[in-house]
Amino acid sequence: MSATEKRVLIADDEPDILEIIKYNLQINGYIVEIAKDGDEAIKKAKEYKPDLIILDIMMPKKNGIEVCKILRSQPEFNDTVIIFLTALNDELSHVKGLEFGADDFISKPVSPNIIISKVNAIFRRLNKSEESKLIEQGDIIIDPEQFMVYYKNNPINLAKKEFELLHFLATKPGRVFLRNEILSQIWGSEVIVGDRTIDVHIRKIRQKIGIECIKTVKGVGYKFDL
Repeated sequence: MSATEKRVLIADDEPDILEIIKYNLQINGYIVEIAKDGDEAIKKAKEYKPDLIILDIMMPKKNGIEVCKILRSQPEFNDTVIIFLTALNDELSHVKGLEFGADDFISKPVSPNIIISKVNAIFRRLNKSEESKLIEQGDIIIDPEQFMVYYKNNPINLAKKEFELLHFLATKPGRVFLRNEILSQIWGSEVIVGDRTIDVHIRKIRQKIGIECIKTVKGVGYKFDL
């Protein structure tokens, strides 16, 4: 799918920020819809079915984390990329966002160049993953075309970053990947995330699949190992 076919929803209660992000995404070929509060964001997401959603954390009616939690509870949004737009730089806020299914963060004040670079990078990694082949390891099947994981033939719904992380590790089972290597591959070198980012995602993968398919190698990194 080309950029001109990618749909982006932006939710923020500041009109200037909405216009800046909308304008810059549109001139780069994206189809853009906007929402001015949490309730409208949920409504527009259901109507519009965006490929990517940018949510301000501090919004009226429902904040970004509440919106993310609601959307992630519905299977139709399992594959939707969700980015938080936030002036909150503390690690706790980022970890909380990741727990509820956020894929990434953009910090305020808004930089149009950073937004475009981040969105483009996300879709490049997404397209690359979708082109990969089916992986079968023991009772686990990873299907990049459908962005689905199956354990003992039971479908497991993972958020995009969870899927990308599992798929990346499973491409070379038994190999230990360094934390910096994982962060660079899954989140990109231009993204700044906390040390707990990988831990949060791996914990959620283990919980959803029900087995410890990703092993921690203390002081080194992680590996896919059944």
